[in-house]
Amino acid sequence: MFVAASGHLTIIGFDSRFVLFAQEMLRHGPGLFPTTYGEPYPDYSAFSTWLIYLASLPFGQVTSFSAWLPTCVASAVMVGLMYRLLAPYSRRWAWLSIALLMLSNTFITETRAVSLDQMLATVSFAVFYLVYAPDHFASARRMWLIFGLLVLGFAIRGPMGLVVPAAVVCSYHLLSRQWPRLWRFLLAALAVLIACSLGLLLLARLSGGPALLAEVVRMQVTSRMDGSEGSSPLLWYFSSSLGNYALAYPLALVVLGTVAVTARRQSTEALRLLYLCAFAALTVMLGLSIPEAKKARYVLAMLPMAAIIAAYPFHARVGRCFWWLRGATLTLCCFIPGALMAGLLAARPRFPEALNDVGPVLIVLGLLQLVAVPLLMRPRLRLYGLPLCAVLAVWISYIGVFEKVERILYDTRRFTQAVREVTQADKAPLVLHSMGKDARAIKFMVNVDQDLQPLFTDTPQQLEALHGPANVVMSNNDLQKLQGTPLAHLPVLLNGRFDKEDYILLRLPAQ
Repeated sequence: MFVAASGHLTIIGFDSRFVLFAQEMLRHGPGLFPTTYGEPYPDYSAFSTWLIYLASLPFGQVTSFSAWLPTCVASAVMVGLMYRLLAPYSRRWAWLSIALLMLSNTFITETRAVSLDQMLATVSFAVFYLVYAPDHFASARRMWLIFGLLVLGFAIRGPMGLVVPAAVVCSYHLLSRQWPRLWRFLLAALAVLIACSLGLLLLARLSGGPALLAEVVRMQVTSRMDGSEGSSPLLWYFSSSLGNYALAYPLALVVLGTVAVTARRQSTEALRLLYLCAFAALTVMLGLSIPEAKKARYVLAMLPMAAIIAAYPFHARVGRCFWWLRGATLTLCCFIPGALMAGLLAARPRFPEALNDVGPVLIVLGLLQLVAVPLLMRPRLRLYGLPLCAVLAVWISYIGVFEKVERILYDTRRFTQAVREVTQADKAPLVLHSMGKDARAIKFMVNVDQDLQPLFTDTPQQLEALHGPANVVMSNNDLQKLQGTPLAHLPVLLNGRFDKEDYILLRLPAQ
């Protein structure tokens, strides 16, 4: 399901950067760092690009399927680990946890994308399972595998990729009061972090000298801490997750409140797992609240824990409050197909072009709703049937409607290809004006199937200083800023939609 209908979709948004990395790797061979415009890119190691590169080799090109495949595999591993962790206690608990995980907004959007944070979330949950299993399932203690996963996390996400899973392990030892293991692990994890960081800096120096080394330090460490990549309030994750991580996170808060009131004196292995998950999720959210730069996907590592907590009432069968929570969750699952169908019908008149072919999705949603309503009255079937109907409804709507609409609105391929057709035979340089070398220009370059070195300008003065002839790509808004200058009267060769804006191609004549 994670890779369904993902063959040759238009590349949009944040995916553009990683697809461009893999495209350049296919053209020039693997390297220590990904490249853009033939230059090393300092914000990531090449590991994730290698994964996409290897998945793309059989096709000879990077497609949305090969780009998403590593993330989809990571999500599938997370689902399997969640079942393996909870099934010894209750299959009901395991099934509902997986369902709530797969109904959460950010999990869906990040699974069907190039998402290093989703891969890191799987690494973090894997180390949680590996540290939990020996104490509760009589499993062998595999510290070598835990440290191997820490190195993997570093390879995926840099220093943050090691710190987050290490913090999850520390939270387990701290709440379990395993003080000797906590200190030993802290010292060993610190040594691994230092070794990996020194290795990264050495690779940066070998690849691009002192300049690349300084950029690696700035982009992977200091810019995330000092707010130069953006700043959000300290406790932003705790409020924003109510929407970004619904349904799991809001339900988890309700369940924790209920447990605090009704289960204070209870002591069971399942309740202890609940506390360990809550403390691990809190550690991740608090730890990542310290850096100024905050994005919803950064705290994906807490999502499996939140889903486990949210589904706890399906294991704790005693108690009136848990009975109400089970009923509310299943009722919500029952009417999700109908709510999605109603939402699409309401939105269809407002967006007729984007939603003109949603008929098959509406039919499937209607059938799922017809199946779900009778299941609500069948105690033996509703526990598994209603979450399944909800999951299918949400994923079918996302894949069949939302992804298509998003790719229509944010399409960059059509305009880029039109520009290339007009300028291909022209030897004049291509100028990308006010597009940002690491911003919208990436979305343009990902649709160019060959090496291209465009020129970049940001101000009217820089554009005026160019000696034509040249082909200039800019937005209509930027053209308005050129009013009153000779550039405002340049001939327009092409216009079209690019990343939800009107863009044009101008011809700068020889001077």
